[in-house]
Amino acid sequence: MKRFYKDVAVAETPEGFRFLLDGKPVQTPARQALLLPNRVLADALAEEWRAQGDEMNPVTMPLTRLVNTVVDGVRANRAGTIGAILRFGENDLLSYRAEAPAELARRQRQWDVHLDWAESRHGIRFRVTGGITHVEQSSEDLARLRALVAAQDDYALAALHVFSSITGSLVLGMAVLEGELTAGQAFALSRLDEAYQAEQWGTDREAEERHARLASEMEQAARLVSLSRT
Repeated sequence: MKRFYKDVAVAETPEGFRFLLDGKPVQTPARQALLLPNRVLADALAEEWRAQGDEMNPVTMPLTRLVNTVVDGVRANRAGTIGAILRFGENDLLSYRAEAPAELARRQRQWDVHLDWAESRHGIRFRVTGGITHVEQSSEDLARLRALVAAQDDYALAALHVFSSITGSLVLGMAVLEGELTAGQAFALSRLDEAYQAEQWGTDREAEERHARLASEMEQAARLVSLSRT
């Protein structure tokens, strides 16, 4: 799409901060008002728009895409977003361990530290099983997990959905959200199996590109939360 504006500015309103294109307020794809909680986040979005050349490239506007998700997705359907996130806790990656090979099983024991953190920080003890046999978490722990997720603001929910869906783990997602892990650390922990397999059989360009893209999405979601809380 060709660039259709010249000037980008940020304005403070009684409802919040927003940025303007040629003096006109920007709306989301669903035609909602794009209001930001602080000037720092508004400035970050404005910089994405200022940086566009003659042709606009959505790939270079990750924060804009995430904020649109907050406004058009999370706010419009908080219950659905919470439910989608909780599925990654009900079947958390960290609960399912390889029984063989021994080296992979050993590496997965790194996850125990983060399950211990979930218990000490939030009183939630995740059950663990070997192989792919389903393990059901206790109703009490699932209720605590639901309350924890439901207490997050819209920006945190959007980021948590990114973290959890990419890693397959709500534990890792919450650890990033609360600063216990960086996005990069959580991503690496979620890829122990893939890393082990790559060591044995090698990798390919497509897999490497996908890895880089997902890691970048994690980093941008973490940046969104940080800016929204500034």
